[in-house]
Parts: sequence; structure tokens; C-alpha cells
Amino acid sequence: MPVQNCRPARVSAPSPGLDRFNTASPAAAEAALLGCCGSHRWAQRLAAHRPYPDLGALLAAADEAGYDLDPADLAEALAAEDSPGLHHAAPPSAHLALSAAHAAYESRFGHVFVICLDAFLPSEHPDQVLAGIRARLGHDLDEERVVTADEMRRLARGRIIELMTDKDPADTP
Repeated sequence: MPVQNCRPARVSAPSPGLDRFNTASPAAAEAALLGCCGSHRWAQRLAAHRPYPDLGALLAAADEAGYDLDPADLAEALAAEDSPGLHHAAPPSAHLALSAAHAAYESRFGHVFVICLDAFLPSEHPDQVLAGIRARLGHDLDEERVVTADEMRRLARGRIIELMTDKDPADTP
């Protein structure tokens, strides 16, 4: 099941990924960050402020940059997202229900639905996505923009953590 993941922070441990990120070319650092959040301005800002002394500093900078996203930046980030879906083996009725919910959300708000699901077991993801869409369909445009931006920050944080804690393939035996 494709999901939009974010992970809880473990910010104090040294990170070989952070060292590689800090020493990467600006283009490579920006490209890696675009995998965490699709806003070019956000990625450029974080890449330009390297080196970061630790993961906590990078996450704080990511949060600050996320709060500074203007509507165009948020739209760019959302355009890079995929809607959370179901495992291909899920029953057709579940696919139909989720597809209809996504269509209603996208029709109302003009962008994909984003949600961070890390607090939930994978078996709970479909129910959480459907419940999230249903609840958020009741938001007005401004309220949903705030919730969506917050979910994007949570997703970006988790993806950064994952990026910085992944082992370099050259380091594996």
C-alpha cells in the first residue's frame, strides 16, 4: 500500500547520512530534499544553509522553512505527492470507496489528500485515510490549507529522518 510516511525523530545520534548530505553538491542536496518535500524553494533554502551540526538542527530548519511556504510553494509540494492508496490485493469495494473519497477531496480542495500515517499500524491505514478525508471534507478552504501544510511538514520531517538515517549502499557488506 503506498502511504505518505513520516517517522518519529531520533535527533541526537550522529548520522552518516547527515555527513553525506552536508558535503554533497548543492544540486545533489536539493535533489535529495525534493524527495522529502516537492517545493523547490523549500529544498533550496535547506540546501543553502548547510552544514547542519545534527539532525535536530536540520529538522528545525525544515520546520521553519515549511512554515514559510507560500500558497504557490505548497501547491508545488502537493503536486509532487501521490494520494495514499491501498494494497493491490485489497477488495475492489475498498478501492472504489477510497477512489471516491479522493475524488471528492480533490474536487473540493483542488489537490491531493496528504496525511502522515506513522502513528498507525499498516492495517489501520485505509481506515485512517478514509476517516481523514471524510473529516477534512468538512473544513473550509483556509482551515484545510492549514491542516494540509501541517501534514506536509510532518511528512517532510519523517522523510528527512529516513533519508538521513539510511545507510549508504557502499557501507553495506
